Amino acid sequence: MRVAQKAASVWLFKPAFAACVSRDRPQDFARDRRIVKTDEFSSVFHLRPVQRSAHFVLYIRANHLPHARLGVVAAKRLAPRAVTRNTIKRIVRELFRQSTLPAIDCIVRLSKPVNSKKAPATSAGLKAELRKELMQLFLSQRAPEGS
Repeated sequence: MRVAQKAASVWLFKPAFAACVSRDRPQDFARDRRIVKTDEFSSVFHLRPVQRSAHFVLYIRANHLPHARLGVVAAKRLAPRAVTRNTIKRIVRELFRQSTLPAIDCIVRLSKPVNSKKAPATSAGLKAELRKELMQLFLSQRAPEGS
């Protein structure tokens, strides 16, 4: 029986994102790479947004750890379906995991509605658009070469 190749492997290594991928970095998303506590989220949210895109806002704060950490906020009022919220979180985590970032805490927050209840929960076009926006956010924050 043949198993189809996962779609994630196709879009992760496109040339535009290849420069941001680190081959020597562990390819995991362990608990120590996540922002999980409320006070950690609050301390990053108190800072001004670093960058905005059409649907997302990126908040950044330097940390004293040897690696970057990620928090994702996708509100139900902006993405009413759980399928859409989970897709957004999955894309954000995967791009974060594959990127080379300095020692920062970053929070990606959904800031504008991505679709309505009448539209499909997810589509290839929606995923591609979100992926492109998120790549731009992470590429703007990546670590300088040689560090």
